[in-house]
Amino acid sequence: MAKRRANGEGSLRKRKDGRWEGRYTAGTDPVTGKAIIKNVLGKTQAEVKEKLKKAIAESGELDIKRSGMYTVGEWMDLWYEVYAKPRIRESTAVYYKMFIDTHIRPKLGDIKLNQLQTMDIQRLYNELRENGRIRKEIKDKQPGLSVSYIRGMHNMLKACLNSAVEERLILRNPAEGCKLPKAEKKEMKVLTQEQLGSYLAAADKRGLLPMFFLELTTGLRKGELVPLLWSDVDEKNMTISISKQAYRTKGALTVQPPKTDNSMRKIALSEETMELLKQEHDKHSGNPYLFPSPVTGGMYHPDSVVKLHQKILKDAGLEHIRFHDLRHTFATLALQNGIDVKTVSSMLGHSSAGFTLATYTHATNKVQEQAAAKMGNLLKQAL
Repeated sequence: MAKRRANGEGSLRKRKDGRWEGRYTAGTDPVTGKAIIKNVLGKTQAEVKEKLKKAIAESGELDIKRSGMYTVGEWMDLWYEVYAKPRIRESTAVYYKMFIDTHIRPKLGDIKLNQLQTMDIQRLYNELRENGRIRKEIKDKQPGLSVSYIRGMHNMLKACLNSAVEERLILRNPAEGCKLPKAEKKEMKVLTQEQLGSYLAAADKRGLLPMFFLELTTGLRKGELVPLLWSDVDEKNMTISISKQAYRTKGALTVQPPKTDNSMRKIALSEETMELLKQEHDKHSGNPYLFPSPVTGGMYHPDSVVKLHQKILKDAGLEHIRFHDLRHTFATLALQNGIDVKTVSSMLGHSSAGFTLATYTHATNKVQEQAAAKMGNLLKQAL
Protein backbone atom coordinates (compact mmCIF):
# COMPACT_ATOMS: atom_id res chain seq x y z
CA MET A 1 0.00 0.00 0.00
CA ALA A 2 1.32 3.43 -0.91
CA LYS A 3 2.42 5.67 1.94
CA ARG A 4 0.53 8.96 1.57
CA ARG A 5 2.54 12.15 1.80
CA ALA A 6 1.71 15.86 1.68
CA ASN A 7 0.75 17.45 -1.62
CA GLY A 8 3.90 18.12 -3.62
CA GLU A 9 5.90 15.42 -1.82
CA GLY A 10 4.71 12.39 -3.82
CA SER A 11 3.94 8.97 -2.37
CA LEU A 12 6.04 5.95 -1.40
CA ARG A 13 5.36 2.22 -1.52
CA LYS A 14 7.24 -1.06 -1.43
CA ARG A 15 6.67 -3.22 -4.52
CA LYS A 16 6.26 -7.00 -4.64
CA ASP A 17 9.72 -7.34 -6.19
CA GLY A 18 11.24 -5.82 -3.02
CA ARG A 19 12.11 -2.45 -4.53
CA TRP A 20 10.75 0.88 -3.32
CA GLU A 21 8.76 3.12 -5.68
CA GLY A 22 8.04 6.81 -5.39
CA ARG A 23 5.30 8.45 -7.45
CA TYR A 24 4.82 12.17 -8.02
CA THR A 25 2.78 14.59 -10.12
CA ALA A 26 4.94 16.12 -12.85
CA GLY A 27 2.47 18.71 -14.10
CA THR A 28 -0.73 18.59 -16.14
CA ASP A 29 -1.36 17.25 -19.64
CA PRO A 30 -2.28 20.34 -21.75
CA VAL A 31 -4.65 18.29 -23.96
CA THR A 32 -6.57 16.16 -21.46
CA GLY A 33 -6.10 18.33 -18.38
CA LYS A 34 -5.19 15.24 -16.37
CA ALA A 35 -2.24 15.03 -13.96
CA ILE A 36 0.99 13.53 -15.35
CA ILE A 37 2.17 10.84 -12.91
CA LYS A 38 5.82 9.72 -12.94
CA ASN A 39 7.83 7.40 -10.72
CA VAL A 40 11.32 6.67 -9.40
CA LEU A 41 12.69 3.32 -8.14
CA GLY A 42 15.33 2.27 -5.64
CA LYS A 43 16.51 -0.51 -3.33
CA THR A 44 15.83 1.37 -0.08
CA GLN A 45 13.20 3.77 1.20
CA ALA A 46 15.86 6.41 1.93
CA GLU A 47 17.24 6.18 -1.61
CA VAL A 48 13.78 6.65 -3.14
CA LYS A 49 12.98 9.56 -0.82
CA GLU A 50 16.07 11.35 -2.08
CA LYS A 51 15.30 10.54 -5.73
CA LEU A 52 11.71 11.67 -5.24
CA LYS A 53 12.77 14.98 -3.72
CA LYS A 54 15.14 15.64 -6.62
CA ALA A 55 12.62 14.58 -9.27
CA ILE A 56 9.90 16.82 -7.87
CA ALA A 57 12.29 19.78 -7.80
CA GLU A 58 13.39 19.15 -11.38
CA SER A 59 9.85 18.63 -12.63
CA GLY A 60 9.02 22.27 -11.93
CA GLU A 61 5.89 21.35 -10.04
CA LEU A 62 4.84 24.77 -8.78
CA ASP A 63 1.47 26.06 -7.76
CA ILE A 64 1.34 28.45 -10.74
CA LYS A 65 -1.64 30.42 -9.44
CA ARG A 66 0.00 31.17 -6.08
CA SER A 67 3.74 31.20 -6.76
CA GLY A 68 3.80 34.88 -7.80
CA MET A 69 1.30 36.10 -5.21
CA TYR A 70 3.68 37.04 -2.41
CA THR A 71 6.59 39.34 -1.82
CA VAL A 72 9.21 38.10 0.64
CA GLY A 73 7.78 40.40 3.32
CA GLU A 74 4.20 39.22 2.78
CA TRP A 75 5.18 35.55 2.87
CA MET A 76 7.28 36.02 6.03
CA ASP A 77 4.36 37.68 7.82
CA LEU A 78 2.04 34.85 6.80
CA TRP A 79 4.59 32.17 7.73
CA TYR A 80 5.23 33.80 11.12
CA GLU A 81 1.54 33.88 12.05
CA VAL A 82 0.56 30.44 10.65
CA TYR A 83 3.65 28.24 11.01
CA ALA A 84 6.05 29.79 13.52
CA LYS A 85 4.23 31.72 16.25
CA PRO A 86 1.90 28.91 17.41
CA ARG A 87 4.88 26.55 17.86
CA ILE A 88 7.55 28.69 19.51
CA ARG A 89 7.92 30.20 22.97
CA GLU A 90 7.26 33.90 23.50
CA SER A 91 10.94 34.79 23.91
CA THR A 92 11.78 33.14 20.55
CA ALA A 93 8.85 34.93 18.89
CA VAL A 94 10.33 38.27 20.00
CA TYR A 95 13.61 37.40 18.26
CA TYR A 96 11.81 36.27 15.10
CA LYS A 97 9.90 39.55 14.87
CA MET A 98 13.16 41.47 15.35
CA PHE A 99 14.84 39.47 12.57
CA ILE A 100 11.92 40.08 10.20
CA ASP A 101 10.99 43.70 10.94
CA THR A 102 14.42 45.18 11.71
CA HIS A 103 16.71 43.40 9.24
CA ILE A 104 15.02 41.26 6.58
CA ARG A 105 12.01 43.35 5.54
CA PRO A 106 13.93 46.61 4.87
CA LYS A 107 16.35 44.83 2.46
CA LEU A 108 14.40 41.91 0.98
CA GLY A 109 10.75 42.58 1.81
CA ASP A 110 9.71 44.04 -1.56
CA ILE A 111 11.31 41.29 -3.68
CA LYS A 112 8.86 38.80 -5.17
CA LEU A 113 9.17 35.52 -3.29
CA ASN A 114 9.67 33.49 -6.47
CA GLN A 115 12.41 35.89 -7.59
CA LEU A 116 14.49 35.84 -4.38
CA GLN A 117 18.05 34.70 -5.09
CA THR A 118 20.79 33.26 -2.90
CA MET A 119 22.92 36.30 -3.72
CA ASP A 120 20.25 38.65 -2.26
CA ILE A 121 20.37 36.81 1.06
CA GLN A 122 24.15 36.54 1.04
CA ARG A 123 24.52 40.29 0.52
CA LEU A 124 22.17 40.90 3.46
CA TYR A 125 24.24 38.67 5.76
CA ASN A 126 27.49 40.34 4.63
CA GLU A 127 26.10 43.83 5.29
CA LEU A 128 24.73 42.90 8.71
CA ARG A 129 28.00 41.29 9.74
CA GLU A 130 29.87 44.45 8.75
CA ASN A 131 27.51 47.22 9.84
CA GLY A 132 24.20 45.82 11.04
CA ARG A 133 23.77 47.15 14.57
CA ILE A 134 20.94 49.59 15.25
CA ARG A 135 21.66 50.97 18.73
CA LYS A 136 24.14 53.84 18.39
CA GLU A 137 25.87 53.37 21.76
CA ILE A 138 26.86 49.81 20.74
CA LYS A 139 27.28 50.51 17.02
CA ASP A 140 30.09 53.02 17.67
CA LYS A 141 32.15 50.32 19.39
CA GLN A 142 31.07 47.26 17.41
CA PRO A 143 29.16 48.09 14.19
CA GLY A 144 28.64 44.53 12.95
CA LEU A 145 26.12 42.00 14.29
CA SER A 146 27.49 38.89 16.00
CA VAL A 147 27.95 35.60 14.18
CA SER A 148 25.49 33.85 16.49
CA TYR A 149 22.82 36.51 15.75
CA ILE A 150 23.24 36.11 11.98
CA ARG A 151 23.20 32.33 12.26
CA GLY A 152 19.98 32.52 14.28
CA MET A 153 18.42 34.74 11.61
CA HIS A 154 19.57 32.35 8.90
CA ASN A 155 17.97 29.36 10.63
CA MET A 156 14.67 31.23 10.84
CA LEU A 157 14.80 32.42 7.21
CA LYS A 158 15.71 28.93 5.99
CA ALA A 159 12.73 27.45 7.86
CA CYS A 160 10.46 30.13 6.39
CA LEU A 161 11.62 29.43 2.83
CA ASN A 162 11.41 25.64 3.36
CA SER A 163 7.71 26.15 4.07
CA ALA A 164 7.44 28.06 0.78
CA VAL A 165 8.98 25.06 -1.02
CA GLU A 166 6.52 22.71 0.69
CA GLU A 167 3.65 25.00 -0.35
CA ARG A 168 5.00 24.79 -3.93
CA LEU A 169 5.50 28.57 -4.08
CA ILE A 170 9.19 28.21 -5.00
CA LEU A 171 11.17 25.29 -6.43
CA ARG A 172 14.17 25.49 -4.14
CA ASN A 173 15.24 27.25 -0.98
CA PRO A 174 17.62 30.11 -1.91
CA ALA A 175 18.95 30.27 1.68
CA GLU A 176 20.49 26.80 1.28
CA GLY A 177 23.47 28.06 -0.70
CA CYS A 178 24.49 30.91 1.63
CA LYS A 179 27.96 31.00 3.18
CA LEU A 180 27.69 31.83 6.87
CA PRO A 181 30.42 33.49 8.95
CA LYS A 182 32.36 31.01 11.06
CA ALA A 183 31.11 30.54 14.59
CA GLU A 184 32.98 32.60 17.17
CA LYS A 185 34.73 30.43 19.71
CA LYS A 186 34.76 32.24 23.03
CA GLU A 187 37.49 31.39 25.47
CA MET A 188 36.12 29.20 28.22
CA LYS A 189 37.19 30.18 31.74
CA VAL A 190 36.76 27.87 34.72
CA LEU A 191 37.62 27.88 38.39
CA THR A 192 40.47 25.54 39.24
CA GLN A 193 40.19 23.08 42.11
CA GLU A 194 42.49 25.38 44.12
CA GLN A 195 40.26 28.42 43.49
CA LEU A 196 37.06 26.61 44.46
CA GLY A 197 37.89 26.76 48.17
CA SER A 198 38.29 30.55 48.12
CA TYR A 199 35.11 30.96 46.06
CA LEU A 200 32.96 28.79 48.33
CA ALA A 201 34.40 30.38 51.49
CA ALA A 202 33.44 33.83 50.16
CA ALA A 203 29.95 32.57 49.28
CA ASP A 204 29.59 31.15 52.81
CA LYS A 205 30.49 34.52 54.40
CA ARG A 206 27.66 36.12 52.43
CA GLY A 207 25.20 33.39 53.46
CA LEU A 208 25.04 32.10 49.89
CA LEU A 209 26.85 28.78 50.19
CA PRO A 210 23.83 26.50 49.53
CA MET A 211 22.95 28.25 46.26
CA PHE A 212 26.45 28.30 44.83
CA PHE A 213 27.36 24.85 46.16
CA LEU A 214 24.33 23.52 44.28
CA GLU A 215 25.41 25.42 41.17
CA LEU A 216 28.94 23.99 41.23
CA THR A 217 27.71 20.42 41.79
CA THR A 218 25.02 20.47 39.07
CA GLY A 219 25.97 23.10 36.45
CA LEU A 220 22.49 24.62 36.30
CA ARG A 221 21.75 27.55 34.01
CA LYS A 222 20.92 30.75 35.91
CA GLY A 223 17.37 30.64 34.52
CA GLU A 224 16.99 27.10 35.91
CA LEU A 225 18.42 28.01 39.32
CA VAL A 226 16.20 30.95 40.31
CA PRO A 227 12.70 29.41 39.91
CA LEU A 228 13.55 26.26 41.90
CA LEU A 229 11.00 25.36 44.59
CA TRP A 230 11.52 23.27 47.71
CA SER A 231 8.95 20.87 46.18
CA ASP A 232 11.44 20.21 43.35
CA VAL A 233 13.75 18.55 45.89
CA ASP A 234 13.25 14.85 46.64
CA GLU A 235 14.85 14.36 50.07
CA LYS A 236 14.37 10.61 50.13
CA ASN A 237 15.98 9.91 46.76
CA MET A 238 18.34 12.90 46.97
CA THR A 239 17.46 14.39 43.58
CA ILE A 240 16.30 17.73 42.23
CA SER A 241 13.89 18.12 39.29
CA ILE A 242 14.53 20.74 36.62
CA SER A 243 11.21 21.45 34.93
CA LYS A 244 11.10 25.23 34.42
CA GLN A 245 13.26 28.15 33.41
CA ALA A 246 13.05 31.92 33.91
CA TYR A 247 13.20 34.02 30.72
CA ARG A 248 13.17 37.74 30.10
CA THR A 249 10.56 38.61 27.48
CA LYS A 250 9.82 42.20 26.46
CA GLY A 251 11.45 43.43 29.65
CA ALA A 252 9.36 41.18 31.91
CA LEU A 253 10.41 37.94 33.60
CA THR A 254 8.37 34.82 32.87
CA VAL A 255 8.74 31.20 33.98
CA GLN A 256 8.15 28.56 31.32
CA PRO A 257 9.12 24.94 30.63
CA PRO A 258 12.66 24.57 29.23
CA LYS A 259 13.18 24.90 25.47
CA THR A 260 14.03 21.25 24.87
CA ASP A 261 12.97 17.88 26.27
CA ASN A 262 16.58 17.18 27.29
CA SER A 263 16.50 20.18 29.60
CA MET A 264 13.67 18.54 31.56
CA ARG A 265 15.71 16.34 33.86
CA LYS A 266 16.27 14.94 37.34
CA ILE A 267 19.74 15.43 38.85
CA ALA A 268 21.25 13.40 41.68
CA LEU A 269 22.51 15.39 44.68
CA SER A 270 25.44 14.65 46.95
CA GLU A 271 24.92 14.27 50.71
CA GLU A 272 26.75 17.57 51.27
CA THR A 273 24.48 19.39 48.79
CA MET A 274 21.33 17.88 50.30
CA GLU A 275 22.36 18.89 53.83
CA LEU A 276 23.03 22.48 52.73
CA LEU A 277 19.65 22.68 50.96
CA LYS A 278 17.88 21.49 54.13
CA GLN A 279 19.68 24.15 56.16
CA GLU A 280 18.66 26.79 53.61
CA HIS A 281 15.02 25.66 53.67
CA ASP A 282 14.91 25.76 57.48
CA LYS A 283 15.69 29.51 57.33
CA HIS A 284 12.43 30.21 55.44
CA SER A 285 10.36 27.03 55.69
CA GLY A 286 7.13 28.87 54.86
CA ASN A 287 8.44 30.12 51.51
CA PRO A 288 7.95 27.84 48.48
CA TYR A 289 11.15 29.05 46.74
CA LEU A 290 14.36 27.15 47.35
CA PHE A 291 16.35 30.41 47.23
CA PRO A 292 13.94 33.32 47.84
CA SER A 293 15.16 36.86 47.35
CA PRO A 294 15.84 38.53 50.73
CA VAL A 295 14.47 41.77 49.25
CA THR A 296 11.15 40.64 47.76
CA GLY A 297 10.67 37.18 49.27
CA GLY A 298 9.88 35.97 45.76
CA MET A 299 12.01 34.60 42.97
CA TYR A 300 15.47 36.06 42.44
CA HIS A 301 15.97 37.84 39.14
CA PRO A 302 18.67 35.95 37.14
CA ASP A 303 20.65 39.19 36.81
CA SER A 304 20.66 39.55 40.61
CA VAL A 305 22.28 36.12 40.95
CA VAL A 306 24.93 37.20 38.43
CA LYS A 307 25.69 40.26 40.60
CA LEU A 308 26.00 38.06 43.69
CA HIS A 309 28.46 35.87 41.79
CA GLN A 310 30.52 38.94 40.88
CA LYS A 311 30.62 40.04 44.54
CA ILE A 312 31.80 36.58 45.60
CA LEU A 313 34.62 36.70 43.04
CA LYS A 314 35.68 40.12 44.33
CA ASP A 315 35.59 38.97 47.96
CA ALA A 316 37.69 35.92 47.07
CA GLY A 317 40.21 37.97 45.09
CA LEU A 318 39.59 35.96 41.93
CA GLU A 319 39.64 37.23 38.34
CA HIS A 320 36.33 37.83 36.63
CA ILE A 321 34.52 34.89 35.05
CA ARG A 322 30.89 34.82 33.90
CA PHE A 323 28.22 33.10 35.98
CA HIS A 324 27.80 30.70 33.05
CA ASP A 325 31.44 29.69 33.55
CA LEU A 326 30.39 28.02 36.81
CA ARG A 327 28.47 25.59 34.58
CA HIS A 328 31.66 25.08 32.56
CA THR A 329 33.58 24.58 35.82
CA PHE A 330 31.24 21.79 36.89
CA ALA A 331 31.47 20.02 33.52
CA THR A 332 35.24 20.38 33.21
CA LEU A 333 36.02 19.12 36.71
CA ALA A 334 33.51 16.29 36.41
CA LEU A 335 35.07 15.02 33.17
CA GLN A 336 38.62 15.45 34.41
CA ASN A 337 37.80 13.47 37.55
CA GLY A 338 36.50 10.42 35.75
CA ILE A 339 32.75 11.00 35.46
CA ASP A 340 31.68 9.59 32.11
CA VAL A 341 30.59 12.03 29.41
CA LYS A 342 27.08 10.55 29.06
CA THR A 343 26.36 11.22 32.74
CA VAL A 344 27.73 14.76 32.53
CA SER A 345 25.70 15.39 29.37
CA SER A 346 22.42 14.27 31.01
CA MET A 347 23.12 16.40 34.11
CA LEU A 348 23.74 19.47 31.95
CA GLY A 349 20.62 18.84 29.86
CA HIS A 350 22.57 18.69 26.59
CA SER A 351 21.03 17.29 23.43
CA SER A 352 23.65 14.53 23.17
CA ALA A 353 26.91 13.26 24.63
CA GLY A 354 28.51 14.22 21.30
CA PHE A 355 27.62 17.87 21.90
CA THR A 356 29.18 17.67 25.37
CA LEU A 357 32.35 16.12 23.94
CA ALA A 358 32.62 18.86 21.31
CA THR A 359 32.06 21.61 23.90
CA TYR A 360 34.55 20.30 26.46
CA THR A 361 37.34 19.04 24.22
CA HIS A 362 39.92 20.62 26.55
CA ALA A 363 38.68 18.46 29.44
CA THR A 364 38.44 15.22 27.49
CA ASN A 365 41.91 15.79 26.03
CA LYS A 366 43.32 15.86 29.54
CA VAL A 367 41.41 12.68 30.40
CA GLN A 368 42.91 11.01 27.30
CA GLU A 369 46.40 12.07 28.40
CA GLN A 370 45.77 10.55 31.82
CA ALA A 371 44.44 7.36 30.23
CA ALA A 372 47.46 7.13 27.93
CA ALA A 373 49.81 7.55 30.91
CA LYS A 374 47.98 4.83 32.86
CA MET A 375 48.11 2.42 29.91
CA GLY A 376 51.79 3.18 29.40
CA ASN A 377 52.55 2.40 33.05
CA LEU A 378 50.48 -0.77 32.87
CA LEU A 379 52.36 -2.10 29.85
CA LYS A 380 55.67 -1.00 31.32
CA GLN A 381 54.97 -3.15 34.39
CA ALA A 382 53.96 -6.06 32.14
CA LEU A 383 57.33 -5.79 30.36
